[in-house]
Amino acid sequence: MKVTCSVLLVIALMLCIQSPAMAQSAGSSNASSASGDQGNKLSPAALDRITREVRHELLLLPYYGVFDNLAYQVQPDGTVILQGSTVRPTTKSDAENAVKRIEGVEKVVNNIDVLPTSPNDDQIRRAVYRAIYGNDVLSQYALRAVPTIHIIVKNGNVTLEGAVARQMDKQVAEMQAKSVAGVFSVTNNLKVDNGG
Repeated sequence: MKVTCSVLLVIALMLCIQSPAMAQSAGSSNASSASGDQGNKLSPAALDRITREVRHELLLLPYYGVFDNLAYQVQPDGTVILQGSTVRPTTKSDAENAVKRIEGVEKVVNNIDVLPTSPNDDQIRRAVYRAIYGNDVLSQYALRAVPTIHIIVKNGNVTLEGAVARQMDKQVAEMQAKSVAGVFSVTNNLKVDNGG
């Protein structure tokens, strides 16, 4: 009987000794799962780095040009949402593949619109390009590898995207686009860089 009581006492002591350790390990697993939830969000520095790298990769795409306009959003969980329009299906897939390789990007949602093939739209693109970049006021914007005024044409409707230095340049670009025969409408989304 004394032996049984002693054995029970030893077992009880062992349980008491182990239970704080077990409670501590359970607490640490709860803490790690709580920090794991926060681990899904990127730090502001990582978001900034990914944003810069996405922009860089998109600008370096081999066929990205004046008739394309690519935009993106970087989510706190590492998801990159690609948006905009392109005339080539390969530009859409190239953009997704380039962004997927960036460290910290968890997922890419590719919402880039491939513009329909249309000889009429192609003719309007060329005519609007000549009207805008052939203008004395706007010709300075053609001097970059990718000109800053992007011309998106879909079913005869023109959208101007990008940036200009002055409000007057924005207005001139719109007037030049509207002067092209066959254009149904012009949406001017140009941003003025210096607010002037």
